[in-house]
Amino acid sequence: MKIGMSHGAGGEVMGKLISQTIVNNLSKKSVNGGIGLDALDDGATIPLGDSEIVITTDGHTINPLFFPGGDIGRISAAGTINDVSVMGAKPLAITNAMIIKEGFSIENLEKIVKSMDETCKEADVAIVAGDTKVMEQDKIDEMVIVTTGIGIVEGDKAIRDSTLEVGDKIIISGSVGDHGMSLMSFREGFGFETDLKSDVAPVWGMVEKALEVGGVTAMKDPTRGGLANAINEMASKSNVGAILQDAEIPIKQQVKAVSEMLGIDPYEVANEGKIVMGVKPDLAEETLKAISKDKYGKDAAIIGEVISGKHVLIETSVGGQRILESPIADPVPRVC
Repeated sequence: MKIGMSHGAGGEVMGKLISQTIVNNLSKKSVNGGIGLDALDDGATIPLGDSEIVITTDGHTINPLFFPGGDIGRISAAGTINDVSVMGAKPLAITNAMIIKEGFSIENLEKIVKSMDETCKEADVAIVAGDTKVMEQDKIDEMVIVTTGIGIVEGDKAIRDSTLEVGDKIIISGSVGDHGMSLMSFREGFGFETDLKSDVAPVWGMVEKALEVGGVTAMKDPTRGGLANAINEMASKSNVGAILQDAEIPIKQQVKAVSEMLGIDPYEVANEGKIVMGVKPDLAEETLKAISKDKYGKDAAIIGEVISGKHVLIETSVGGQRILESPIADPVPRVC
């Protein structure tokens, strides 16, 4: 068996590769009793005294490097900051390793670095270390960036993606499918015009506001595999089900149009500036109000609730229900 593109596109295929081929062949996977690799969460924790260090790492192979709403620099910084953030930790710093194709434009490299810096400034994050390598022209496609993020959280207050509870309300912090569908439209040069842009952004501001309310039970950022993959993974790990209201899930008209034209389910498409969270029911409205005050959370919505069972269901606008399955892979490759 050989590696295919689906092995890096989120969903079930990538999940099996990571758990069976990578995780199963590693021995020590956690430190000091913290959250380790076995949890397959957005990051790991290392308990140190009264706090925990949260650490995560991410590789970025997006194509094209520049796209409506961002570039590889912004998505590298935001993606790593977000993985730390949804663990409930204040992001502090990232490291940045760049592998660059021989002949790459220095001007474009400077744009990418400046974009990364501007994104980090939004979350008050420092770029503290890095590495730079150059490869021959026929050995690499333009550029690959690998970032590692570090954050800190008090004691046992790290948020897991596996701790949903029956009765929790499910909140999405904004419209779904923006990143994947805008990238697909731009990359493939479809014959229609759209002002759709990627949603790539650091989410710490929204997370911080939600945590202040105190009702968050679980969080995840719905990147590769989109909302469908994120909520299925959260529900499966928590041994619960969920029911979502199709009419309540925010989705831009442009995303609907592109999705229908291409036959792609927008719920399976990557987002790069959103959060899916479970919230205690009595604090859901207050949490929604807090998130909505952030500039990236104005379209946040309560989209469903956690139920007993083993499936994620969607109730349609006409009253029927269907199962929202975890995708085999994100239908739009190389989106991050």
